[in-house]
Amino acid sequence: MEFLQAADCRYDAVSLGEVMLRLDPGERRIRSARSFGVWEGGGEYNVVRGLRRCFGLRTSIVTALVDNEIGRLCEDLILTGGVDTSHIRWLPSDGVGRAARNGLNFTERGFGLRAPLGVSDRGHTAVSQLRPGDIDWEDLFGRQRVRWLHTGGIFAALSSTTPDVAEEAMRAAKRHGVCVSYDANYRPSLWLQAGGAEAARSVNRRLMAHVDLLIANESDIFGPEHGGNWLTEGVFPPTVDSFERFTQVVGREWPNVAVTATTVRRVRSATRTDWGAMAWSAGTGVVQAQSRYDIEILDRVGGGDAFAAGLIYGLLQGVELPIALEWGAAHGALTMTTSGDASMVTLDEVKRVTAGSLPGALR
Repeated sequence: MEFLQAADCRYDAVSLGEVMLRLDPGERRIRSARSFGVWEGGGEYNVVRGLRRCFGLRTSIVTALVDNEIGRLCEDLILTGGVDTSHIRWLPSDGVGRAARNGLNFTERGFGLRAPLGVSDRGHTAVSQLRPGDIDWEDLFGRQRVRWLHTGGIFAALSSTTPDVAEEAMRAAKRHGVCVSYDANYRPSLWLQAGGAEAARSVNRRLMAHVDLLIANESDIFGPEHGGNWLTEGVFPPTVDSFERFTQVVGREWPNVAVTATTVRRVRSATRTDWGAMAWSAGTGVVQAQSRYDIEILDRVGGGDAFAAGLIYGLLQGVELPIALEWGAAHGALTMTTSGDASMVTLDEVKRVTAGSLPGALR
């Protein structure tokens, strides 16, 4: 993979996606809470926040919010995370949210046998109404310049127009030499009224032609019946052969994909999990990160996004894929030990966690 020079670009990485207000009842249930902690979060946004706060890169979010107090609270939280807000598209408020609104996400962390629970309230949000032509991609990629664009299946699932916006952004990025990552990130609730899993796979396959780094498994792209599903074969860590079957098909159909990666998890309870990651490139074949068994977690939301951030950081730094994969896996594991969607991890913590598997890799 080749990247634009950092000195020639305003941003190291930009994400296209939704930012919601997360309401967290802490140790209580949503149904019995009387107060909530407030965070910002969103699948694609979490990646650039991690790249900014943990890894120190210059990042921005392309999204849309309604210009009211909730929207401005989201903006304030984004600014606290250090992510540039100049590419937020602000929609006027009609007072009650009939035309557009800001998304809310109520999230229980779960504990032991009680699974985590997310209750999103995100219908007809401002960002779901984005259409091709709303964002000046030529200004962002051609004049301001960006090294990396990240988007994913959550944004693409928000409405019938968001896949078109994602494709428009990806095409513009590629015209200007920007690397593109896509996290397929299938969420059944978002596709429930829009064609289900097969509709999601159709969108994912359509966008694959513009992707350099794919974060996915075979269910996201082809369906679980295609070549076996290493995530459900009951083996942890999964076999290299099972993941390689998937990457070979991806490589044949989309030779533009330079790196394919996935997290690998086996959930033991809401607060304990096995955690690992795999990646493939033509030069390395399949590589595995250190497998971590029965690790304790506080809040699993955002672990995959943090993995993506660490992996992207490593690739932008020009390190070998096995090292980048370790950074991603460590960052994801550490992020799940803190509250909220977004990374509160430091680079020193990532260094310490990876030191056992890659001595001296981070300096």
